[in-house]
Amino acid sequence: MRETNHYAVKVSNVVAVATLGQKIDLHAIMKAFRNVEYRPKRFPGLVFRLKQPKTAALIFTTGKMICAGAKSEEEALDAVRKVVRELKKAGILVLGEPEIVITNVVASADVGGKVNLEPASDVLDMMYEPGQFPAAIYRMGEPRAVILVFASGKIVITGAKSEEQVRIAADKIRGILVEYGLLY
Repeated sequence: MRETNHYAVKVSNVVAVATLGQKIDLHAIMKAFRNVEYRPKRFPGLVFRLKQPKTAALIFTTGKMICAGAKSEEEALDAVRKVVRELKKAGILVLGEPEIVITNVVASADVGGKVNLEPASDVLDMMYEPGQFPAAIYRMGEPRAVILVFASGKIVITGAKSEEQVRIAADKIRGILVEYGLLY
């Protein structure tokens, strides 16, 4: 957890997409590893699970890989590199290094007070349907992120491309809520 102003922002999931730049033989991976799942009739990707860092990578024959479950950007990058190392060690031909891009960071925080969601949804143009979902949905333009705001003051930030963007979004939504007198 990292402190942002006077509250903690906790990253819960970082998703990285890697491009290996070549075709990958998923059947060869399935034969070489016991910790994988591959059912091509149900899903075109192979699931490669790591214990450390605890993540799962989806590997596709196109050479694309999606890694999820990391708790930081660095952990996501490490997980992708570890999967590639494991593949190479098992004799799976992987040329070059993967191109890795962080595509989503999900985090939660507490803005330090309760939020009156009815007026907040009007003032901030949030989508709020209390009969459907208990949080108001705020689409922030800069940094680009979607923030779920709960009446308890808890927030969930998703769609950010970095941990820094998550912290900026958390600070910004808290500032907006304070500015409009929506925290109590």
